[in-house]
Amino acid sequence: MATMGDVARLAGVSVSTVSHVLNETRKVNATTRERVESAIAETGYRRNVVARSLAAGRTHTIGLSISALTNPYFGSLVHAIEERLSAAGLVMFLGDSHDDPAAERRVVDSLLDRQVDGIIVAPSADAERKTIPTIQANGTPFVLIDRGVEIPCDQVAPENVESAARLTEHLLDLGHRRIAVVRGLVGITSSTERIDGFFRAMADRGVAIDPRYVLDGHSRVDDAEHAVREVLSASDRPTAIVSLNNSMTIGTVKAARALGLDIPSDVALVSYDDFEWSDLFEPRLTAAGQDVGTMGRAAVDMLLERIDGYDGPARRVQVPTSFHHRNSCGC
Repeated sequence: MATMGDVARLAGVSVSTVSHVLNETRKVNATTRERVESAIAETGYRRNVVARSLAAGRTHTIGLSISALTNPYFGSLVHAIEERLSAAGLVMFLGDSHDDPAAERRVVDSLLDRQVDGIIVAPSADAERKTIPTIQANGTPFVLIDRGVEIPCDQVAPENVESAARLTEHLLDLGHRRIAVVRGLVGITSSTERIDGFFRAMADRGVAIDPRYVLDGHSRVDDAEHAVREVLSASDRPTAIVSLNNSMTIGTVKAARALGLDIPSDVALVSYDDFEWSDLFEPRLTAAGQDVGTMGRAAVDMLLERIDGYDGPARRVQVPTSFHHRNSCGC
């Protein structure tokens, strides 16, 4: 591996001159700079950025622990976070937690071992008992995104309760009473808040909830498809479905199509989470869309403030959703 000394000897300059060219710490005349740059290219020299960063107390890297591969929504969120970090001159390390506490712990341990300057976490179930105390004990600044915990810490999440209630109320306004709901992963605050919104809307209208219509989709396509297919196969199937995340919405649509049912003619569908392509395919999805750009930017900005020394009280940011009325609801 080439060293700065190798570059200096080939260019016929001192090591300090090579350092000045690399770090822009002093003006170097054009001819000398050209010799140094040519020598760098010829030797294949690479700076040891890690050692330099650690000496300065910063690595200029941020860790992100999130279930990026199993949920389409998280892909957009990752993009929003990376875009904001890149604009700040930082590099992101991404680890997929698979919404599994043990995998999340391994990801976070690995990020801490890499001396990242801060971490953004979309917490899995039980994160407040395992993952978050580990980060706190290490003293690394962190922000939670998408899901919350009871531990006082910086958190950014979408509004869930009112959004799920509004979706349910829309179906009720259309005359539906046999409404099924596909709920997400147990132990995740977003899942709890969304199902609470559904229950509240039904109770406010005095509509009884058939326990058979409360389906466990576990925030996954296959699980949702199986649960929805079973309930739609019954003779007294629901006339409408509320899906509480976009992975489960995909599973719901697959189940309906496998049974030869049309959305919305045979069963109406509304969804928490929107898709970029919702206006391009039939049925066009009536959905509560999250503002992932605002969430990503807010999480990064809060984290950078902590890294820069802000030691004020924990902050919670709740980002409103937007209601997109299309035709999957039947109107």
